[in-house]
Amino acid sequence: MHRTAFVTGSAGFIGYFTSLALLTAGWRVVGLDALTDYYDVSLKEQRHKMLADHGSFTAIHERLETPGALKDIFARHKPKLVIHLAAQAGVRYSIEAPASYVQANLVGTAELLEAARAHPPAHMLLASTSSVYGANTEMPYHESHKVDTQMSFYAATKKATEAMAHSYAHLYGLPTTMFRFFTVYGPWGRPDMAHFKFTRAILSGAPIDVYNRGEMMRDFTYVDDLVAAIVALGDAVPDMNAPVEGDTLSPVAPFRIVNIGNGAPVKLMDYIATIETACGREAQKNYMPMQPGDVPGTWADASLLNTLLGPRQITPLSIGIGRFVDWYRDYYKV
Repeated sequence: MHRTAFVTGSAGFIGYFTSLALLTAGWRVVGLDALTDYYDVSLKEQRHKMLADHGSFTAIHERLETPGALKDIFARHKPKLVIHLAAQAGVRYSIEAPASYVQANLVGTAELLEAARAHPPAHMLLASTSSVYGANTEMPYHESHKVDTQMSFYAATKKATEAMAHSYAHLYGLPTTMFRFFTVYGPWGRPDMAHFKFTRAILSGAPIDVYNRGEMMRDFTYVDDLVAAIVALGDAVPDMNAPVEGDTLSPVAPFRIVNIGNGAPVKLMDYIATIETACGREAQKNYMPMQPGDVPGTWADASLLNTLLGPRQITPLSIGIGRFVDWYRDYYKV
């Protein structure tokens, strides 16, 4: 009998690859996605279509925040593993449309937690983000650092979901892992992400906007590496009686926070140069000031992740960017 995993945001960038990895590992996957129009819906439809080629995938088109919808899904499918990836993403869009973040990220996560309370899975993994570290300048970012100074409303909603999930883990004994991921990139990425926008502009001969005049760095994480860590963390169920070295286990709940990143930040200008090399042409650059809500750098301390999982695959930036540019050229016939 197949084990059942429930993945929210299954038509999204990370959700698609996570669902695919679970299917490949022999899981039955129930995937929920609202297919919202925040970006090109055809990308989401195509991802779900590819997942549907696997007989063990069930797609559900529904919004997280629909009252009772998730509770019904949990009752019907009884998932053993829950991976919560659905969210309204984007630092900059959260300034323009904060209400959508309240509904998807806060109300939607509350619905998920209520469903899990009624029908407890063996383990829940919920996506957070490196953006929660906010104005923290102590690097690399460690899970134990204070995260009280979020710089965007998006980050604030994700920090709130961490607190919400901890309370349910404590009150109802729900084993929960929050993972904070760092600047994920790769094929089938979101069109609002830097590697997508830069590649599209470079190949079409349009200029790119380089914020903070290029004085930025990010801990770029290739999507396959992130997904491999997410799936492996499914077996690392938090147990208050079995901490590991450097653990972030809560003293009052089966709850853990884990960074997922390479632990090796890359300067923005080096990132752009890697994309230029893969595209075979130089970018026209518009040097701009820092955008509201953004931070100059991110850098993951991945020591806890390495302790939990052992040696991990880390894809070199040149290979990951090369795969994305190859996908972009093929998908858009450039």
